[in-house]
Amino acid sequence: MMGSFGRATWPTTTPAVFLMLAAAVPILLVARSLDLLQLGEAEALYMGVDVRRLKRGVVLSSAAAVGAGVALVGIVGFVGLVVPHLVRLAIGAGHRHLLPGAALLGATLTILADTLARTAASPAEIPVSLVTSALGAPFFLWLIARERPR
Repeated sequence: MMGSFGRATWPTTTPAVFLMLAAAVPILLVARSLDLLQLGEAEALYMGVDVRRLKRGVVLSSAAAVGAGVALVGIVGFVGLVVPHLVRLAIGAGHRHLLPGAALLGATLTILADTLARTAASPAEIPVSLVTSALGAPFFLWLIARERPR
């Protein structure tokens, strides 16, 4: 239940990486349509986006990528919630840059969290999800406080 990279080996990681990449490519290809969908479903439909097909494809691709990652390392909370918000704050809401930026920052954050989890209580190993939760919970409290009307 608590994510850990401790059992990840090349024979188990390689197929998961290929599945994640194969699932990510279709999402990257529909970045412009996702930008149009932010305007609303009706507006995206008027702009020529097959909204039903887009939503189905993005959900299936996302589920495949996330499922491969969770099957490999377990649940690592807050990364998928915190990172897109941080990237959106830094570079804007355009999916053409947001998607690769979130992938790179998410990978960097999990590597740093894993390094901290392995070294903080050496020789024991803290679950990575505890480290990411310790970072993610205060971020969401800050986000809620920032968005609350005054």
